[in-house]
Amino acid sequence: MAGRDLRALFSTNDRGLTAVEAFTNRQLQWELVAAALVEHLRQITEPGFDVEDLERPRHNVMVFHGVGGIGKTTLSPKLEAALAGADQRPAQWGEPAWSRERIVPVRIDLARSAGTSFEDVVLTIRAALAELGRPLPAFDIALRRYWESQHPGESLEEYLRRGGLGARFGKAMPQQMQSALADAAQALLLPGTVGTAVGAVVGSLTKALRERRQTVRALAGCARLADLLEAEPDVEALSFYPHLLAWELAQLPADTRVMPVILLDTFEDVGDRTHRDLERLIQRVVWLLPNCFFVVTGRSRLQWADAALQGQLDYTGPAAWPGLALPAAVPAARAARSPHGHGRQVLVGDFSPEDCDDHLARRLTRDGEPLISEEIRQVITDRSHGLPLYLDLSVMRFLEIRRTGRTPQPADFDHDFPALITRALSDLTAGERHVLRSVALLDSFDLHLATAAAGLPNQAPALRLIERPFVRENVFGLWPYHLHGLIRSTVRGADDQADDRWSARDWEQAAQRALAALGEQFSARSGRDRMLLVGCLRQGLALARDCGLDLGWLADAAWAYVGDSVWEPIAPPSRAGADGGMTTPADALVELLAALARRQHEHRSVTASRLTSVITSGLLPADLHEMAVYYLAKAHRDLGNSPASRQGMQLVADGGGRLAPAARRGLVHLARLAGDFHTAYDVAQTLGGEGRQHRVEGDILWPHGDMDRAAAAYATARDHAEQHGVAGERATSQAQRALVLAFTDPDTADDELHLAEQLLTGLDLSATSFTVRIAALARDAGTLRSLQAARTLRAKIRDTGITAAEAVLELALAFHHAVQGEEDKVRTAIDRLRELARTGDYAYYADIAHFMAGLVLPDGSCARWLDGHETVRARWQQLVQTRRAQIREAG
Repeated sequence: MAGRDLRALFSTNDRGLTAVEAFTNRQLQWELVAAALVEHLRQITEPGFDVEDLERPRHNVMVFHGVGGIGKTTLSPKLEAALAGADQRPAQWGEPAWSRERIVPVRIDLARSAGTSFEDVVLTIRAALAELGRPLPAFDIALRRYWESQHPGESLEEYLRRGGLGARFGKAMPQQMQSALADAAQALLLPGTVGTAVGAVVGSLTKALRERRQTVRALAGCARLADLLEAEPDVEALSFYPHLLAWELAQLPADTRVMPVILLDTFEDVGDRTHRDLERLIQRVVWLLPNCFFVVTGRSRLQWADAALQGQLDYTGPAAWPGLALPAAVPAARAARSPHGHGRQVLVGDFSPEDCDDHLARRLTRDGEPLISEEIRQVITDRSHGLPLYLDLSVMRFLEIRRTGRTPQPADFDHDFPALITRALSDLTAGERHVLRSVALLDSFDLHLATAAAGLPNQAPALRLIERPFVRENVFGLWPYHLHGLIRSTVRGADDQADDRWSARDWEQAAQRALAALGEQFSARSGRDRMLLVGCLRQGLALARDCGLDLGWLADAAWAYVGDSVWEPIAPPSRAGADGGMTTPADALVELLAALARRQHEHRSVTASRLTSVITSGLLPADLHEMAVYYLAKAHRDLGNSPASRQGMQLVADGGGRLAPAARRGLVHLARLAGDFHTAYDVAQTLGGEGRQHRVEGDILWPHGDMDRAAAAYATARDHAEQHGVAGERATSQAQRALVLAFTDPDTADDELHLAEQLLTGLDLSATSFTVRIAALARDAGTLRSLQAARTLRAKIRDTGITAAEAVLELALAFHHAVQGEEDKVRTAIDRLRELARTGDYAYYADIAHFMAGLVLPDGSCARWLDGHETVRARWQQLVQTRRAQIREAG
């Protein structure tokens, strides 16, 4: 059931508008409460249950905690209403298992604005039980004595009326308390005037209990009543009186027995982590009412099961509160962060996108139709990260814009609300606020990173902060903690009006500290920790780009990133409102690395265009500029633009920088593609391991049909890469080995292909992946039943613009058709190869296709073969004959 949204209703003159407080379904939370109540009812009805057992562990409390604005205070009254009657319960929540039990829900708002004292807590619980229609003598007499002592001459009935409890629960409670006093006086045979004096009644009752008189046998069963009546009637004594209430509830006849469910809302306002005086009193109430159930809602988990609080609270540790304790394997700072939480500590999660849209659609309507358009609802939902408070603030903004006479547009809701900062910071210490702003610069963090970014000498504020519900945890993450998305964006982007708000210089200094801390972790990484490298680089690039910082260690990290040829996505998300232009070295480095990573998924012409923009910007230092030139040259080679590729490679080789060996290797590849094998082979001998000499030799040998030597060269290259931890080169060399063996020995190739696929796991190498798929076709040449896989692969290769991969694919198909004796289809493959070789490169692939099928080259071979073209022709023809023989034997 939805009530009227008065704030929205009084924000517009539109009388046709319907504004309701839409309660978005929290069925999971209801199910958890329902299950806990069923278990609690089972426990308190067991034969061995005793309300006077003060040593038994307590299972009578459940905690819902979450970030401010997540909907806890909306959930609390909804639970109260649902427990009060089926007519208040959403239909989808279903019928509870305790339908025959009498539940008495009572919600107590502990917010500072409500001004609820501990006295009010105790009085509210008792007032809610007035519906029993009978006194609760042990408790009522003690409470009346307390009242007369602490509020002499003040009417309890008038106090309840002023505080609203009289209107909420009726006026029966003072009368029931007076009745309990009168009954006790009568049982003690006190004169009428004496019987109206609380002190006289309590004194006589205490004496009678000590003497175990028959006249007070009804109260004699409460073993601690006399002790409590003798104690000084102050707030400390009042906090123990709930024990008497628990005893009275246990004495009720079965047909009138009830179970109070006490909902304590806004528990974060009970006190702070240093002064727990009120929390200690409330905890005592919970402990002494084991036959009542408590539902606590607040921003933080309840720490009662933390043994470290011993001395601050009466009952602490996991033995006292098993349901509130975290599993032993989970550090204390890790609060319940899954939908079900750990035991009875439950994190109230964000709304799903569907729930957000439903909430917004129902908040404002006209004639039963949503007033907020679907496009605006989508923008609000995306910005909200599922936080209900953001939805509510957006609704008020919608009405505010309408009041100006303008129709709200989706762009109006790409907006941060400073009120969210107020909520986020309201109950944080100064140290926690400082750490919060610092970690808002980071996608994720650990304690060390948070403390370093904040520039603090100790981790205490960070330790406190990670216990807050807006700090989420991924135990499998490189850095386990991250801020709730909306809280982070608001802290960074909204107009902060807090007294301790940061200046632009404060933010810049925090960004510098965070970048330096990431650099320390990058420098200290052990071995080849690729995950840490990528994590540091991603966060560092974002900081440097967004805050205009110098590159520093990011340059070395960029070289480490490209060195392994793995190409994980590396670029941080685009900045809101950014035009995509490059104005700083960090902008250029982000674009450079993003282009290199994306080239595995984009046409090489796109890569070339992006790299050209980086080079022409002139923003990068010389060594990183050289990186862009080298990879642009590689892109030109893939596109078949050998002159441009050769120019770039020569420039890098002549520069003598980090990529000079790779550039010399690139020049060898260009010579090979042009068919100048003699030059290519001679220069390859000078490359050494750093220049990947053995893989280059394999690339030269296999077009000659010299498959055994090529396979051995690739194996050596693979092993060398493995020794040096270069994952990309290892996978590429293995894929090439599988390819050449696929032409000679299908069985051996099968094993080599499996190994290549394993080595490619976790890598993003499109050209190498194509090589593996082409090798699989070559392995099955002569037996392929369909060429659909080849046609699909050809289309994928063309999407990337990698000419070399397409040429090898056509050569593998020519091999298949040659084995099958399909000369016309071999000629078709040759035509496609000649089309690919129109720039002059790859021309010898058509020669090889002629050799396979025993066709005469019309103009002779243009390639400078190492062993002469007749030797090469003989080798390829032998490979075809061998495959035919293998097929015959297998058949």
